[in-house]
Amino acid sequence: MLKLGAMNGKKIVARNRKAKFEYELLETFEAGLELKGSEIKSIRAGQVSLSEAYVRTNGRQAWLVGAHIAPYDQASVFNHEPDRDRRLLLHKREIKTLWDAVRLKGITIVPTVLYLRDGLAKVEIALAKGKRQYDKRQAIKKRDMDREVDRALENRKGRKDY
Repeated sequence: MLKLGAMNGKKIVARNRKAKFEYELLETFEAGLELKGSEIKSIRAGQVSLSEAYVRTNGRQAWLVGAHIAPYDQASVFNHEPDRDRRLLLHKREIKTLWDAVRLKGITIVPTVLYLRDGLAKVEIALAKGKRQYDKRQAIKKRDMDREVDRALENRKGRKDY
């Protein structure tokens, strides 16, 4: 299991753990976020949730919808709305790629990781196709089998055969 922390010079702030379980991730993109001052302070404090978030696009701009960034306590009257839509900063060709993919049936765009790189907030988004119920059951089965194998190896290492 991947934990929050440093990843190649990046400080991971939030991870959408449900994304890999609910969707088959096809292609990933890195996008900047257009934020207010109190929002970046809350992100640096780790007060972010991507669990219900998704990306909406109209062919010209992309928006992060449903991401919750908690209000920053010290901002008082200059605070931000926690669940507002935030504009994603992407190249035109990337937005066009996303727009073309979304028009296909069953493709959606989900945020997978929010991280800080060089003091800037970045979000990794992925084109995703929804998994069927039997795919999810297979993923659970594989995860359980991997756990059993790991436990068996740990027990074997712990035993001393003379």
